[in-house]
Amino acid sequence: MNIKGAGKRRVLTGAATAVVAGATIGAFALTGTASAGATTDVAAVAARDGERGPKPTVVLEHGAFADSSSWNGVVSRLRADGYPVVAAANPLRGPRNDATALRGLLDHVKGPKILVGHSYGGSVISEAAADRTDIKALVYVAAFLPAPGETALELTNKYPGSTLPDALDPVPVTNPDGTKGTDIYIQQDKFHHQFAADVPRNEAALAAAGQRPIAQAALEEKATVAAWKTVPSWAVVTTQDLNIPAAAQRFMAERAGAHVTEVAASHSVAVSRPGVVTRVIEAAARATR
Repeated sequence: MNIKGAGKRRVLTGAATAVVAGATIGAFALTGTASAGATTDVAAVAARDGERGPKPTVVLEHGAFADSSSWNGVVSRLRADGYPVVAAANPLRGPRNDATALRGLLDHVKGPKILVGHSYGGSVISEAAADRTDIKALVYVAAFLPAPGETALELTNKYPGSTLPDALDPVPVTNPDGTKGTDIYIQQDKFHHQFAADVPRNEAALAAAGQRPIAQAALEEKATVAAWKTVPSWAVVTTQDLNIPAAAQRFMAERAGAHVTEVAASHSVAVSRPGVVTRVIEAAARATR
């Protein structure tokens, strides 16, 4: 899909500039930023982690240009370690709409939960987890952590470094209510470089073909709540990210008081570095049990 002309340029210089798909150690192990290669503390914690009752269910929320299969490497590792896991399907229509869908799933999954969001999925979990007692921790993976009143567009433009605009492929759509809108994809021939540079090319090509678009309107919608203000939070910051600049990720994570792990990875870190992402999730789970 190659949409040409002024319509595309308006998308690229407007809300679509912000489109994104959408700590290795917890507070008990360190403060500040952890290196993704620093596994000693995690091993030590695991060694002394006694039986503390049933493990929480991990609920994973993907972002734009992806689907729930993007979590497969993380899901298999969590399951091997005894964690119940649900990889949710994100409608990608807007934070309030998508948070409503996610809350329905959370209501269905009984017991304590760790809620994980990738990219735009971070905006969704920040809305969905508000005023809930069953969410024990939030984990943001190369993700947005918006404050009330902020949009994905605003946060992405806060720092330079995103090369996403020139990779986008906007498609006009008719919404169910008859109004006109725009769905946004990444051009398939640019997907590997832009979104998943550290993922094997053949695997990235499959992901490009199966990517799910996000509504342009979702990027202009202001956050209404920020669950990270009251729920313990962890963040994986991807330093080779071409979608959300690492500086923007750091700003949001530090503002939220999150336990931060930085990793030299692309935006598709859950695919390229599933072990790192899994260790952060499990650290959050152990710290809040």
